[in-house]
Amino acid sequence: MTILHACDTHFHVFGPADRYPYAGQLRYDPPQADLEDYLGEANALGFSRYVFVQPSAYGQDNRCMLEAMRRMGPACRGIVDLPDDAPDEQLADLHQLGVRGVRINVNPIAQPASGLADALIPRIRRWETRCAATGWQLDFLGPGWLTRELLPTMASLRLPFTVAHLGMNLAADGAQAPGFQALLDLLRHGDGLCFVKLTGSYRISKAPGFGDIAPMVHALLEAAPDHLIWGSDYPHLSFQENSSADLFKLFTSWVPDALLQHQILAATPARLYGWESA
Repeated sequence: MTILHACDTHFHVFGPADRYPYAGQLRYDPPQADLEDYLGEANALGFSRYVFVQPSAYGQDNRCMLEAMRRMGPACRGIVDLPDDAPDEQLADLHQLGVRGVRINVNPIAQPASGLADALIPRIRRWETRCAATGWQLDFLGPGWLTRELLPTMASLRLPFTVAHLGMNLAADGAQAPGFQALLDLLRHGDGLCFVKLTGSYRISKAPGFGDIAPMVHALLEAAPDHLIWGSDYPHLSFQENSSADLFKLFTSWVPDALLQHQILAATPARLYGWESA
C-alpha cells in the first residue's frame, strides 16, 4: 500500500501482567502484544499513523498504552478510559501526549438489560462537556442493541464521536436490520459528527470470509464515505486466528477505489484526530 499518512485507527497494546496488572473481570485472555510486535505488522501494511485505544483488560489504568505513546511521538493519537472525576491537569497532560478522546466501553456481547442506556447517559454527558472543552471526542463500543438505544443520545452530541465495529450490528441480521438502518439514518441526516469504524469483522460475522459484511459496508459508503475509518483491532484478542494483513485485504475488497481508500485511511483520520491534512 502506498497511501501517504495511512492510519490504523483502532488497535491495542499489552505488556507483562506483572508490570501492568489487569482490572476486574476479564472479557478475554489478554495476550502479550507489545509495540514492536504491532509496528512490525502495521509498517508492513504501509501504515504510518496510529490511534491507540485503551483495552478493557486494563480498566482505567492507561499506563501501558501511554508509555507506548510516549515512545511513538507525534505519529500517534490515543483514546483513554478515565474516571469521571479525572482532574483537568491530567487531561491537559494527556492532550500533550496525543490523547484525543475517551471511551464509553460496554462489553460488546452483553445481553439486553433494561436501563443500561439510561445509566450511561450521565457519564456520556459529563464527558461530552469535558471533551468539547479539550478538543477531544467520544469513542463508543457496546453491543448492537445498546448502540441502537444510545443513538438518540449520540445524535444530540455536540462533538465528534466514533462508533466501533460498525456499531456491533450483526451481519447475519442484514443491512436492512432496524438498528443498522438507524445508524445509517444518523450518518445521512445528523450533524456530521458521527464516524463509523470499519473494524472487528470477526465480532459481527460468522460467515466464511465475512462475506455478509460487504452489503453493510456498501451501505455505509453510500451514506457517508467521508465518515468512515479503518482499524486493525490488533491483536484480535479472542479472535487471534485472524491477521491484520487478511483483514486489510478484506477492506480493500470492500473498497477497491483508490480515492475512497485514501479518504478512509488518510484524509478522514487526519481530520478527525487532528493531524495536518493527508
